[in-house]
Amino acid sequence: MAGGGEHGTKAIVAAFFANLGIAVMKFLGFAFTGSGSMLAESIHSVADAGNQGLLLLGGRRARRPATPEHPFGYGRERYFWSFIVALVLFSLGAGFSFYEGVKKLRDPHDIESPEWALGILFGAILLEIYSFRTAIVEANKVRGDAGWWEFVRHSKSPELPVVLLEDLGALLGLVLAFTAVTLAVVTDDTVWDALGTLSIGTLLAAIAIILAVEMKALLMGESATPQDQRRLREAIESEPDVVALIHMRTQHLGPDELLVGAKVQFDTTLSVAELAASIDRVEASVRAAVPAARVMYLEPGVPRTVPGLEP
Repeated sequence: MAGGGEHGTKAIVAAFFANLGIAVMKFLGFAFTGSGSMLAESIHSVADAGNQGLLLLGGRRARRPATPEHPFGYGRERYFWSFIVALVLFSLGAGFSFYEGVKKLRDPHDIESPEWALGILFGAILLEIYSFRTAIVEANKVRGDAGWWEFVRHSKSPELPVVLLEDLGALLGLVLAFTAVTLAVVTDDTVWDALGTLSIGTLLAAIAIILAVEMKALLMGESATPQDQRRLREAIESEPDVVALIHMRTQHLGPDELLVGAKVQFDTTLSVAELAASIDRVEASVRAAVPAARVMYLEPGVPRTVPGLEP
């Protein structure tokens, strides 16, 4: 679950164009109906399209080469812009929905041309299903045996979890808006429209908080997955000159780049040249086992149990 950049890009592009089309449809629906739920969903789709643009920007900036000021490169740009997406979703999407819902409760007015609203919402649901399906198909290519919640929680590539949660929120939001408009028309009570708008705001706020928590964890620096840590240990210990792996630390510099630092006990009979050659072989084995381990520091050492010596 550490990669997925190419698959994430395809899902982002599909979601971007779907949300642009949906936003135009929703704004037309709001112009005809004056529905608060429709306006909230319009702003939601604009925010989603902008968010996909931010994800594409982050992916492009992350590919910049390392510089003396940033010797480990810019891989974490993808985490930063995904965190910004969560903030936009909360402030613009959820915030505006709450504002519009409260406004409709205080100053209700009838929904005009409800057939326009329902028809447009139905069309938007079909487009959103297409976008969500694309995200699911692309995620299935990289999530392996992980469940969906585990994939969102532990994926090191931020784009697919972000798009999946955004599309899920958008689809549920459309269903809420469709239900709210229907109830408002059937009962002739516009309070349902206001309640639908507030429900959409609550949904977006919940998704934004989940995304913010997960992206913050990635920004702070997460270790390699347990599976990759096991592969790293096996690759190091497979070298005949390695006596023991004393300790190892890993951290993701980006979704596809892993920093590995390890203290390794080597055969004490090795000459300096032989030790250097053995370290080179260990590094080659590690990169063959875990290609993301591009930055690696191996230090020869002895276990802490040896009196008078520190690891």
